[in-house]
Amino acid sequence: MAALAYNLGKREINHYFSVRSAKVLALVAVLLLAACHLASRRYRGNDSCEYLLSSGRFLGEKVWQPHSCMMHKYKISEAKNCLVDKHIAFIGDSRIRQLFYSFVKIINPQFKEEGNKHGNIPFEDKISSVKVDFLWHPEVNGSMKQCIKVWTEDSVAKPHVIIAGAATWSIKIHNGSNEALSQYKMNITSIAPLLEKLAKTSDVYWVLQDPVYEDLLSENRKMITNEKIDAYNEAAVSILNSSTRNSKSNVKMFSVSKLIAQETITESLDGLHLPESSRETSAMILMNVYCNKILKPVDGSCCQPRPPLTLIQKLAACFFTLSIIGYLIFYIIHRNTHRKNKPCTDLESGEEKKNIINTSVSPLEILLQSFCKLGLIMAYFYMCDRANLFMKENKFYTHSTFFIPIIYILVLGVFYNENTKETKVLNREQTDEWKGWMQLVILIYHISGASTFLPVYMHIRVLVAAYLFQTGYGHFSYFWIKGDFGIHRVCQVLFRLNFLVVVLCIVMDRPYQFYYFVPLVTVWFMVIYVTLALWPQIIQKKANGNCFWHFGLLLKLAFLLLCICFLAYSQGAFEKIFSLWPLSKCFELKGNVYEWWFRWRLDRYVVFHGMLFAFIYLALQKRQVLSEGKGEPLFSNKISNFLLFISVVSFLTYSIWASSCKNKAECNELHPSVSVVQILAFILIRNIPGYARSVYSSFFAWFGKISLELFICQYHIWLAADTRGILVLIPGNPMLNIIVSTFIFVCVAHEISQITNDLAQIIIPKDNSSLLKRLACIAAFFCGLLILSSIQDKSRH
Repeated sequence: MAALAYNLGKREINHYFSVRSAKVLALVAVLLLAACHLASRRYRGNDSCEYLLSSGRFLGEKVWQPHSCMMHKYKISEAKNCLVDKHIAFIGDSRIRQLFYSFVKIINPQFKEEGNKHGNIPFEDKISSVKVDFLWHPEVNGSMKQCIKVWTEDSVAKPHVIIAGAATWSIKIHNGSNEALSQYKMNITSIAPLLEKLAKTSDVYWVLQDPVYEDLLSENRKMITNEKIDAYNEAAVSILNSSTRNSKSNVKMFSVSKLIAQETITESLDGLHLPESSRETSAMILMNVYCNKILKPVDGSCCQPRPPLTLIQKLAACFFTLSIIGYLIFYIIHRNTHRKNKPCTDLESGEEKKNIINTSVSPLEILLQSFCKLGLIMAYFYMCDRANLFMKENKFYTHSTFFIPIIYILVLGVFYNENTKETKVLNREQTDEWKGWMQLVILIYHISGASTFLPVYMHIRVLVAAYLFQTGYGHFSYFWIKGDFGIHRVCQVLFRLNFLVVVLCIVMDRPYQFYYFVPLVTVWFMVIYVTLALWPQIIQKKANGNCFWHFGLLLKLAFLLLCICFLAYSQGAFEKIFSLWPLSKCFELKGNVYEWWFRWRLDRYVVFHGMLFAFIYLALQKRQVLSEGKGEPLFSNKISNFLLFISVVSFLTYSIWASSCKNKAECNELHPSVSVVQILAFILIRNIPGYARSVYSSFFAWFGKISLELFICQYHIWLAADTRGILVLIPGNPMLNIIVSTFIFVCVAHEISQITNDLAQIIIPKDNSSLLKRLACIAAFFCGLLILSSIQDKSRH
């Protein structure tokens, strides 16, 4: 009864809500969200620097998240590179002095907080010619005015950045009197034009006063109340913002420190000065404000302008625009033709006459329709991760953000289960299920930022290895059984693997190696193909006649293993091979192939393990050693129970080892050799019991069929800033944002999968003569792409 109710319920859901209707809903959601964000940008402004300087929240205890953009954590070398030959001046009281120290420590962490507290403090890094000065002016008075006035003179070198602010001393010295506030207003009014003049050539920031923790203030500071501080801040904001009559003030208000202080002032030692972590956050915000537009870090979207379109991107936009126009023209003509061929009524008999029309869809229509859809999807990709239309946020890992979604998908996966069509080991439904749940776990791992937690990282490395294991197993099995080494098969696989990535490289202006998993799978597919296709071609049909051929195949595999070991321990030889043009254009990242070597080496043996497992399994299957009937254990009861016990122990042993890892580098070194233990243990646990082999999760299998598209699409339309952050479609509600962005992301991935399949049938025909012509066109396309890419690289340099 339960099964019947489940099937009826599923049929009812599918009747009212199909994949097609889901995609329509996703399209409507994208259009509405884009319109809302455009309206918001027009109303609130498009300057993310303002958000960085004025708003944000804490993720956890110490991670600051600016509103709508991502903040980069600058390293010493990056800070020096940005500030080379620059002069930064801090003017103000002890709070500004604290900010000065925190800023300098980004450049030189060994700089000590010592010297005359009520005097000027200089800092200079002679190697990078960075000069940072603190000028002691605790009150907004004539002394501060004179200091600023000197810089306005044409003959004097001006600081590139000026950070000023003061008020608490005025409150303290004058015992919080109203006369002092009036004098403060007069003084800041006289300074405002000078600051505005400086702001035309330098970056000028006025730091608003942070709140105090009144309970901790000493007796001689009790008059410094938050009410007084708010009054002084209001005066500063109103005067500085109205210093120019007809335009917006160039002096920027640094008000974000107030928000930071509200959360952390209770940790203050004296109630007045902020704890060190808060000062470091404010200093890092200043660094982001100035340096992001210079260094353009990927994970520092605040204050970064939209990158200019490259020549290749402009050509791609023209191509997709023409495809959309062409499809619309084709659709209109086809629709008019269809109307003319509508059934008409016979006046004599009163019956409908049906015209004979060809209802088959032409390849040209499929081609135009596919590129039309792809063009619209690529526009969404660009809007999400290049156009700064939607917001982005930094990742922040907590155990709950990773493990709770894992539990959710596990429950859903168990709930949606069905019987398999066949009960062989690693049958199609089972491998789709395996890919599906692994892909969902990897997605949760990426969006939760779980790479910072080493035990989770090591288990995710096994899942990536398991994908490559399936690559070795699947392709070896196909070539071994079918013996199809034709060019059509190779082109089909290469097209399906690489089509989306090539399009994204063009549209998003990213190198091929950036999407590292696809190059990895592509290269390993070619390695498997070459290994088996080279003379002597040994396939199952030939080997069945003579056991000698099995030995020959094992020799081939042994030679492959020898080559893998040589390249793994000879980085120089590996880099020479992949640094050759045009391979270098595919495998270089940031000017070298080290990243590619690291990725390849990390899972260097697992594809070989997959091939070897496939060979042993198919040999045992051929000799009928395995019992693969429905409900039957794979081996005899004793052997099955023994292998199950060994598998469970091995699985848990690996998990314990991975969970006790202390050093990522050391664990990565061992990973290639030991990852296969957990993979094989999982396969045996999943396949030895007959009942486990006879069912699969249709929920996971559905995602498994689009796992490659999900893995690639996440880079730009689920995550953000090339996977460094999170895409924010609905600000202020993280849970709703994840639900909506995930729904759109999955719909897009599914549609791209269908587009790829449709285009593969047209672009890679079965007829060899037609295929060779298409390959010549594809080769010409890539040659043109390489030439344009070289022109772009030269223009950039």
